[in-house]
Amino acid sequence: MSQIVIKRPPRTLPPEVPSDDLQLETPPELPRGQQEGMLMQVLPTLGMGSSVVFYFASPNAHPFMRIMGVVMLVSTAAMVVSQIVRHRRGTQGQMADVRRDYLRYLAQTRRAVRRTALRQRDAQLYLHPAPEQLWSVVAEGSRVWERRSGDDDFGQVRIGLGPQRLATPLVAPHTAPVDELEPLCAGAMQRFLAVHGQLDGLPVALSLRAFYHVTVSGEPERAQAAARALVAQAVTLHSPDDLVVAVVTSPGALPRWDWTKWLPHCQVAGQFDGAGTRRLFGDDLGELEQLLAGTLEGRPRFSRDGRPLLDRPHVLVVLDGGMVPPASAFAAVEGMQGVTVVEVVPGELDQPRGDLSVVVRPERLWLDSGGDVAYEGVPDGLSLPAAEALARQLAPLRMGGQDDDEPLLANLDFTELLGLGDASSVDVARTWRPRSTPERLRVPIGVGEDGRPVMLDLKEAAQEGMGPHGLCVGATGSGKSELLRTLVLGLAVTHSSETLNFVLADFKGGATFAGMSQMPHVAAVITNLADDLTLVDRMGDAIRGELQRRQELLRSAGNYANIHDYEKARAAGAPLEPLASLVLVIDEFSELLTAKPDFIDMFIQIGRIGRSLGVHLLLASQRLEEGRLRGLDTYLSYRIGLRTFSAAESRTALGVPDAYHLPSVPGSGYLKFGTDEMVRFKAAYVSGAYRAGGPDATRDSRPAERRPALFTAPPVP
Repeated sequence: MSQIVIKRPPRTLPPEVPSDDLQLETPPELPRGQQEGMLMQVLPTLGMGSSVVFYFASPNAHPFMRIMGVVMLVSTAAMVVSQIVRHRRGTQGQMADVRRDYLRYLAQTRRAVRRTALRQRDAQLYLHPAPEQLWSVVAEGSRVWERRSGDDDFGQVRIGLGPQRLATPLVAPHTAPVDELEPLCAGAMQRFLAVHGQLDGLPVALSLRAFYHVTVSGEPERAQAAARALVAQAVTLHSPDDLVVAVVTSPGALPRWDWTKWLPHCQVAGQFDGAGTRRLFGDDLGELEQLLAGTLEGRPRFSRDGRPLLDRPHVLVVLDGGMVPPASAFAAVEGMQGVTVVEVVPGELDQPRGDLSVVVRPERLWLDSGGDVAYEGVPDGLSLPAAEALARQLAPLRMGGQDDDEPLLANLDFTELLGLGDASSVDVARTWRPRSTPERLRVPIGVGEDGRPVMLDLKEAAQEGMGPHGLCVGATGSGKSELLRTLVLGLAVTHSSETLNFVLADFKGGATFAGMSQMPHVAAVITNLADDLTLVDRMGDAIRGELQRRQELLRSAGNYANIHDYEKARAAGAPLEPLASLVLVIDEFSELLTAKPDFIDMFIQIGRIGRSLGVHLLLASQRLEEGRLRGLDTYLSYRIGLRTFSAAESRTALGVPDAYHLPSVPGSGYLKFGTDEMVRFKAAYVSGAYRAGGPDATRDSRPAERRPALFTAPPVP
């Protein structure tokens, strides 16, 4: 299996979530002195009414005065009623305004709280992705193994979903007695606190560093799915350098954990069996302890308050049956620092074991630490096929030495990029294996900003490639020649000469492709063209002849529309001769066009029909004058821009001046393909001195002899 080197970029964290307390305002109180205020308004009117009564009571009152008294009495009564009604309406209106203001305040606060809750949910789901989303973390690449041993969340693994407090805790105000508060506002505040004080459905995570023995119990299928999800979280977000996984199972449980054989975390460095690197898998815990003796040596007893062991990997032991020796250090009551045993127990536990019990029930997760229920939620689970698919994704990944905070500035060895180990012992029978359509003509040329390999795919867009033709521009010292060597050698290592051939031309003396003429893929290396222009004509004649030969071959073989259909028919058993793809790499093509301007017509012909004939063209130059391509640019579907002499040259090659501003580090460049896709990369270095054993000989050493063997999790003799 070919390996992919991972150089972790600086970690990207989600946007910070505010954490300050949110103090709620006090609800309004009921107005005081309401009856006294109304009485003061009514008293003057009542005084007038008493005067009217006096008129009625006087024996000498004139009849007219009595009539006026009746009128005044009615008026007085009306005034009293009017003042009472006005007073009540005024008080109610004031309270309505106060109530409206407070409810408006709660509505504004609710919107702010919801924004915080959304940010909190997004941040938690980013840090602790769902088990079914872990494959996308590996596929995207930038977050794989992102947690370092010094990170605060190192060792944290998600086990389910449950409630959490709001990141900005809601603090209730100090209020008057409830019977003195406006009841509607007081009730609204209480409901606000109850509804928004916590969030449901957020990830529940436990720290492996905080526990030495975790039991996962419950219905067998659910408990095993929960344990798989826990291990999957750990191996996706933690590198094999920081986390070691060992699995101990009974023979009956072996099929449930066989998927772990693919994990780089589950391999013993420097130890081999008949199927390759020895896996940390068996039915005897004592045997695995012996394999891990060097890793376990000198570890103190477990202490939750102890300092984490930053210079040693954390050891995660999965125990699903199997033999546990009485003297096992893993099974000791006190545990070991930096070691966590996850024991899968089908059914209910008779008595607590370890320091954390995870009970998995239908739609319910129950965490019990020290006899007290610590948490409740909904458990995670991962199916066996999904776990194996994830493990196979992780299988080819390897850590590339020390993390590089600036992967675009560090030097990357070619053999390290392709995972070849010692260059003198490359197994071409393995690297030249038949390649699927997506893998064909696809090769890494360097690493991107995230430390992941940047792939150049020469296939046409209809086959999800970037080609078939391209342009490379780079000033003197930009690493252009080194990039071309990396590309050619990478294709030659990964494709047999039956499937891929080269024509290499260098118009500046031949240094670019020196030493490559002996490769079986190379049909011709044309050098020193400036001294003998007849070689240029011969090259042109040969290329035109090859184009014509391919056209006639496709027509005579069965009128195939293109080489893709031809190869499909050949793979299906049609008696057809091999027709290898042909890659023409021409360095300093500007010099060639200066000497032979008519060659532009041949390049345009290749651009027009090369796609269907399996002929690919890559033109490289130190300088690129605007107008030099004269219509050829429409056929150049990918562009590589290393550091250029001017912003104008960068703009001509890439459409933007960015390549002019690249650092003076050889190999720094941009790869542009499609309409506006542009990737920054640092090319690998292939011209360095040979080092026996490869860039990481100790870790990647392999036994000299191999024989076919079934790859299983248990040891293979």
